[in-house]
Amino acid sequence: MKTFFDSSALAKRYIDEQGSGAVDDLCMGASALAISVICVPEVISALNRRLREGAIQRTDYTKAKQYLSDDVRDVVVINLTSAVVSSCISLLETNPICAMDALHVACALEWKAQLFVSSDKRQIAAAKKAGLHVQQV
Repeated sequence: MKTFFDSSALAKRYIDEQGSGAVDDLCMGASALAISVICVPEVISALNRRLREGAIQRTDYTKAKQYLSDDVRDVVVINLTSAVVSSCISLLETNPICAMDALHVACALEWKAQLFVSSDKRQIAAAKKAGLHVQQV
């Protein structure tokens, strides 16, 4: 199954928290994985926030960053195109979501994802409304 991960879901692969096991299972069961071009910076931001807060140690951060880098080599990265931006604008006009969340959904639509995975309830609702099959983790 072509599976698209939002940053909130993909971060669970590198930060042990509720939903991490489900994310690993979805990754292993996917025929293809995709993320948006903004996903890696968002995951790195989340990891850095946890590092600053003392929730993870520097060694954990370094390992997570390396795992993320290794994983990204094997996924499709959807770039921002005029079609993605147009779709994003439409999503923003019809859903109560922020721009970054809309960009992830628009990228998933562009890639024709068979499954959209996120931890964000509003984003899940917008993806579902846009016609994507969704899973919240």
